[in-house]
Amino acid sequence: MSVAKPLNVEESFQKKNKKKGGLSAYVLMFLIIVAITLLTYVIPAGHYERYEENGRTMIDPSKFEFIENTPVGLLDMFNAFHQGMVNAAPIILFVLLFGGALGIMQATGAIDSLIRFTVQKFGAKKKWLIPIMVLMFSLLGTLIGSAEDALVYIAIIAPMAIALGFDALTGLAIVVLGMLGAGFTAGITNPFSIGVAQTIAELPMYSGIGLRIALYVVFYILSVVYILRHVNKIEKNPELAEYGRFSPTESIEFDSNYKLGKRHSISLLVFLGCFIALIYGVISLGWYISEIVGIFLLGAIIMGLIGKLSGNEMTDAFIKGCSEMVPGAMIIGVASTILVVLTSGGLLDTILYATSSLLDSLPPSVTAIGIGVANFFIHFLVPSGSGHASLVIPIMAPLADLVGVTRQTAVFATVMGGGVSNLIIPTSGLLLAALGMMGISYSKWVKWVLPYVLIQAVIVVIFLIIAQAINYGPF
Repeated sequence: MSVAKPLNVEESFQKKNKKKGGLSAYVLMFLIIVAITLLTYVIPAGHYERYEENGRTMIDPSKFEFIENTPVGLLDMFNAFHQGMVNAAPIILFVLLFGGALGIMQATGAIDSLIRFTVQKFGAKKKWLIPIMVLMFSLLGTLIGSAEDALVYIAIIAPMAIALGFDALTGLAIVVLGMLGAGFTAGITNPFSIGVAQTIAELPMYSGIGLRIALYVVFYILSVVYILRHVNKIEKNPELAEYGRFSPTESIEFDSNYKLGKRHSISLLVFLGCFIALIYGVISLGWYISEIVGIFLLGAIIMGLIGKLSGNEMTDAFIKGCSEMVPGAMIIGVASTILVVLTSGGLLDTILYATSSLLDSLPPSVTAIGIGVANFFIHFLVPSGSGHASLVIPIMAPLADLVGVTRQTAVFATVMGGGVSNLIIPTSGLLLAALGMMGISYSKWVKWVLPYVLIQAVIVVIFLIIAQAINYGPF
């Protein structure tokens, strides 16, 4: 099989970006912590009475009072970083260990081989390849939260798309609209968005899966139709094709006899088995984050043994996988620090009281949409799925209790609101790196993808109304 090598531009693109500057998520969140610390000296502290119900912490909306201020000192603010990391430790370790397991799975080459096998088999059936590839990438995004590895796949799929008579934008869209637009956003079992959010909201892990599956199906169809619409346009008007830094004359030899190796085939069956076990365990056995990580670690080691990886190779792959998750894991800890400062300064309950008073007069369905809209913009500031959830769910979950929205609906609105913005946020290093690799400008991309994002937003609004109408639960 002859495949164009991945473009070696990501590193230089990131270096270029560093020279330009720009506020990182860490700097922004640190500034938020400083601002909240100063506000503890100004805003009145408040307190709601809390009680336990069916194993979760609830707020009594009728029992709020303003209390004496407890301003946070300079040293206390820095102490809060350690406390925040300690509080978020179960979720941070979940993200790191899950990333390590994925690192071993990817090191076997089985997932890459499946993608290449699909491309080779269907290379001659041009348009059939689009729904098949979008399905594969969207499943990676929605089931295991794949995102950063999109850069590797883009560099493979883009030249293949051109060789098939499409353009670079088609190749980029197959991966990005599939993995991020349909997959990561819908998050059927995405551990980094839904998993983190439900854990913080004290919801059963992956509960409410039915509505997310329905949303995923709608998003998948939208993605395929949107890409095919673009392909049909450039077939009729080739001058509309966008090649970026690629040449339209590049070609690839396709081998219809290409086969998956026996080891990769068996490894993929193990990979599938992990998801079957996960779904059964969560639904029937009450599995939580420890069991979910455990089954994927076990599956990763089995895949490693099947792939003839040595112990050292598996260790290196595990560490590499963990290291790729460190930025997201640390953002979770920093987000938890914000909660520590808010709580120490008595501002969390004051914010909940003020927000619930504003929203109390609105219909619950409108409130749910408002949560989604708010998180669409919050995600611009915190583009990490897990970091975003860690930052806002501690506020959104109790707020939902106060304004008559189920916690499941609040989590759904938070994750979907943030997810819809994934394809246009200029603060996303992943998106900017992908566009840089393709040589496609941010403005061209936004112009092309904006109608898709707007349609997604309308779909999310409809699903939020449905969620509120069916009292989306369990609670």
